[in-house]
This record gives sequence, C-alpha cells and structure tokens, in this order.
Amino acid sequence: MTPSQVYFTDLRAKPGDNLLQKLERLMTKAGMGTIVFDGKYTAIKIHFGEPGNLAYLRPNYARVVVDYIKARGGKPFLTDCNTLYVGGRKNALDHLESAYQNGYSPFTAGCHLIIADGLKGTDEAYVPVAGGEYVAEAKIGRAVMDADIVISLNHFKGHECTGFGGALKNLGMGCGSRAGKMEMHSAGKPHTDRSLCIGCGACQRICAHGAPIMTDGRVTIDHDKCVGCGRCIGVCPRDAVLPASDESNDILNRKIAEYAKAVVDGRPCFHINLVMDISPNCDCHAENDASIVPDVGMFASFDPVALDVACADAVNRQPILPGSHLDDMCREHGHAGDHFHLSHPETNWRSCVEHAEKLGLGTQAYTLVTVK
Repeated sequence: MTPSQVYFTDLRAKPGDNLLQKLERLMTKAGMGTIVFDGKYTAIKIHFGEPGNLAYLRPNYARVVVDYIKARGGKPFLTDCNTLYVGGRKNALDHLESAYQNGYSPFTAGCHLIIADGLKGTDEAYVPVAGGEYVAEAKIGRAVMDADIVISLNHFKGHECTGFGGALKNLGMGCGSRAGKMEMHSAGKPHTDRSLCIGCGACQRICAHGAPIMTDGRVTIDHDKCVGCGRCIGVCPRDAVLPASDESNDILNRKIAEYAKAVVDGRPCFHINLVMDISPNCDCHAENDASIVPDVGMFASFDPVALDVACADAVNRQPILPGSHLDDMCREHGHAGDHFHLSHPETNWRSCVEHAEKLGLGTQAYTLVTVK
C-alpha cells in the first residue's frame, strides 16, 4: 500500500509567526483547502475537557480551524458527545457548561457548540459498519452524522485503556452516543446500583423490552430481556444504571476503530493532532498528571491511521521527562521501547491501528512532510 502523507510542523515560533499561523499553514500544506466547504455543514470533533483538567486543547486552536472553514463558505460547528461516566459532561447542559468554563463558547470559537447526541445522550443514528467484526451498527451522535464534512481536532496524549488517544479515538469513542460508548466498553449488559435508585421509572418508560424490573421501589435489570442498547443509562437521573465496562482493551480498541469507520465513511474528512501537554491519561479525567515527554508539534493528514502512527512514533522518540508517571514506571520496570505501553502495561495501542488498517480506514505506512 502506498504510504500516506502526514504533515508536521514544530512548536517553534518567532516574532511575526506564531503557533496559530503555523497551524493554518499546516492545514493548507496538508491539503485541507481542497475540500469543498461552500455551504456544507462541517462538524469539528473536539474534546472540550473535563472540568479540573488543564491539558485539553485551548479554544484558540479551534478558532483557527473554524475561521479556515468559514473563509471557504462552510458552516462549521464544534461538537462532542456526552460521556458514559458520571462527571461534568454526562448530559448536554452540564457538557456545555463545562465547555464554557474551559473557554469554549460561540464568541471564542467563532461558531456554535452542539452536543451531538442530545440532552441525555440518547439522540443517536444507527450507522452500519462496513467490514465490522464486532459492531454491526454503530450508535453515533446524530449531529455528527447530519454533517456533510467531519474534521477531527485532537489532543494526542496517553490513555489508560487504549494506550493513547488521537484521531481514531476522538472519532470512534468520542462520536459514540452514551449507548455507543457502552457498546465499546462492555461485553455485557447494564446493571443497577439499587442504593442510588429512586424508583422514578424513567428506565422502564424508555425500554422497549421490559428489562427494568421494579421491586420494593427500586429497579434491577433482567438480562434475559435486556438487549444492551444502553438507553436506560442516558435517562437515569441518579446515574443508578451502570455499564458493565468489562471488555478487554484489545477489543475495546478494535470497536473504536469500527466506530471511527462508521463516522468517516462516505464523506470528506480531515484530521489534526496536536502533540503537546502529553499527559499519561485521557482528558476525561478531572485532573491531568505531568507530561510524560516534551511537547512535539502539530500533525495533519487525510489518513487518521497514518496520522496516529506518526504521532506515536514521534512521542516514542522523545526523552522521558523526570518526575513524570512514565519516569516512575521506567524506574520500576525498566523500558521496553514503547512509552505508551510502559505507561499502561495492560494496553496495546497497535490493536486499534491494525484493525483500522484492516477496515480500510488508512495505512500505517506514512511519509512525513515537514512544514516550516
């Protein structure tokens, strides 16, 4: 397979040429301007950051992407889907409030913010996965699927389940509705914490299969009736319905690749990874640990597989920062050559990119083109 081109620019700046200008130049050199944006709804998939986490991308970078699209007649919007876990982004109201706290607003970003799977994370489109081995139909936030074009703007960093998070994870896991996220994380079906249940019956009303059973004023899930759609998780006002979260990390990674395939198939897509503030864990944490390696730069490509592999290779070439989680792991276990695996030894990031390549999302082979 012919290697894909991945474009790179470093984080050096000088008077008259700042990082935002370099990002715009990177997008142009990488060919983003060849996409016909005129009159097209363009979803810019981003992570707004969990409150308390300071490693998420600043809205200044998103504004560059927004202005680039608007200058070409496009109709951009920033978007993300609600989280499966309990936190600051579990429903659209809390999610938008968190985005505002972290500096994202229509005024700073230059476009509207839309939570793609709706108020409670249940507004989803069922999208067939061509060639899928684990997912027949991905449950994707409806606003993402309503868009004509998808741009992923990704903070590249470590991750405790997938090894790292980049374009594929931001597209796959990030665009999944709450039920979609449960499908990726779980081999089983949801269950209830009866101590949290208030017996409101919301889960019973939304279930088409009669799986939630009320006994003594509290609900349990009948797994013989449950089909695992996860809609009960989204409507529970007390987070008493919980996902199984029992899928192996390798299968989780492959499901993420299949969800990413569902998101990008059949429409123009482009991907940008900012490899900076490389924390060991996801931006979904309400904190961020110290960076594990020095900042690297900005990367862009039409190929999300090549892009993620190029960024992983670049991070693995960096020295370990003293006092970081990775430094602790290195001193305790020695180094086997892969920063992400050493950071979280139970993970294998290659399972995602290998499966994505098998699905035809892209190639692991790349040519790196440096943009000054």
